[in-house]
Amino acid sequence: MNFKAILFDCDGVLVDSEAITCGALRDQLEASGWRMTLAECMAYFVGKAVRDERVVIEARTGQPLTEAWMQAFYAQRDQALRADLQIIPGALAAVQAAQAHTGGQTACASGADRFKVEMMLSQVGLMDFFAGRIFSGHEMPRSKPAPDVYLAAAAHLQVPGSECLVIEDTTVGVTAGVAAAATVWAYCPLPDAGAALLQAGASRLFSRMSDLPELLLAR
Repeated sequence: MNFKAILFDCDGVLVDSEAITCGALRDQLEASGWRMTLAECMAYFVGKAVRDERVVIEARTGQPLTEAWMQAFYAQRDQALRADLQIIPGALAAVQAAQAHTGGQTACASGADRFKVEMMLSQVGLMDFFAGRIFSGHEMPRSKPAPDVYLAAAAHLQVPGSECLVIEDTTVGVTAGVAAAATVWAYCPLPDAGAALLQAGASRLFSRMSDLPELLLAR
């Protein structure tokens, strides 16, 4: 079947942002009393909303997760992203192929806050492909791994979830896409991550975003 809509995650799929964001988060957490390596921070937090981990953060730091703390993290994160963010290699061609495949029925459905998503897409030249079709988990009743953000994107495009393709890179995101009844393909540049993504429900793995146009043509 041809997919009637293609829904992209943002962090780690369109933009190479996860190490940058987790670096800022690691520094903020360490200043609050929770010390960890960048790899440990990424293993725990990638794919998750920081606010959803309030109980764990408060237990490990011994401090309340206040709005002021979150705003300080956002400011540090945004400064780092503006300095170092890069597009995922092949993402531009992948998005262009998705638009051609669906007649423009694409959306970006992220667990991140809207400001961050729009800032990043603008910075790497992808905003025009998704303007008016950006969905943030922060604006949903539940963020990933719940399907709400993908269901909202599909509803906006007036396409059933079962006729959508979701492009994800984390088990949390794959779980969300599967729960929305979508077909999920997982971008997996690190071979060691493949088994977990398949177990979460991804029906295909691909290691280069530049492979997506050919995969869509082969459907």
